[in-house]
Amino acid sequence: MPNKWNTNRWNRGNAFWVALAAPGIVWLLVLFIVPVYAVLAIAMGKLDQLLESPVAVWNPFDWSSSAVIDVWRDIVGSSSFAGPIILRTLAYTAIASLLCLLVGYPAAYFVARFAGRRKALFLVLLIAPFWISYMMRMLAWIDLLSTGGYVNKALGWAGISPVNWLGGESVTVVLGLVYGYIPYLIIVLYAGLDRIDPALLEAGRDLGLGRFRTFIHVTLPLSRQPILTGLLITVLPMLGDYYTNQMLSGAASTSMIGNLIQGQLGTPGLEGQGAVLSLMLLIVLLIPMVYYVLATNREANL
Repeated sequence: MPNKWNTNRWNRGNAFWVALAAPGIVWLLVLFIVPVYAVLAIAMGKLDQLLESPVAVWNPFDWSSSAVIDVWRDIVGSSSFAGPIILRTLAYTAIASLLCLLVGYPAAYFVARFAGRRKALFLVLLIAPFWISYMMRMLAWIDLLSTGGYVNKALGWAGISPVNWLGGESVTVVLGLVYGYIPYLIIVLYAGLDRIDPALLEAGRDLGLGRFRTFIHVTLPLSRQPILTGLLITVLPMLGDYYTNQMLSGAASTSMIGNLIQGQLGTPGLEGQGAVLSLMLLIVLLIPMVYYVLATNREANL
């Protein structure tokens, strides 16, 4: 009898939380599934040759693969132009993510372990970039990197000729990505490092490990999950980013997959191909998301 009572109580508790979460779940499903299906209907739809506009086809049995074939030819065909752009996007994202980690991890580690009573002040400084829009931060970079900006003035004082940073330089785009997305990584890393039990670090010291070996054998393994989470949060928007290159370069030599999608969606007759590329990018982004979920569940079950 007590077991039955506990079961009923557990069921009631679950039903309460399911009912509480239902509106949010329905809202997210509607805002995700409906737009994705609309993009799919355009990607697999037809083209109005007269108006050069896409015609969405909602019935899957009437879908056409012409846009998919065109995109595939643009990626791997003999006259492909999208392939190099995709490779460039992957390279920019990998380099920018590595730089974010190299810069962000020490900053987060310092705040979590050595900030002391000033921890609240450092946290405010870390969160401060979120108070300014991404566009305003990129506009600030344009002023800094312009021909008469402070960066070139500093180079002039060092006897170095001014550099045209905004004239299609890959390093400018990569550093812009780092500047734009590194706050997300630092906040996640700080949250993970701050939760590490200091007793575990003391145990490493008691076993004869120095500071460096304690960091390598204790802190770094325990921060693996925050690193994975932070990289996921930064890599995913970087892959679809188009605004950074548009603001800091605008040159075709530094264009990314986001710029290609934006250009096709704004060109009459190419909207279907832009929709196909958007779905391909979504599928690519789902791979690390699924890996993250599996890795998180595996960590929780250990």
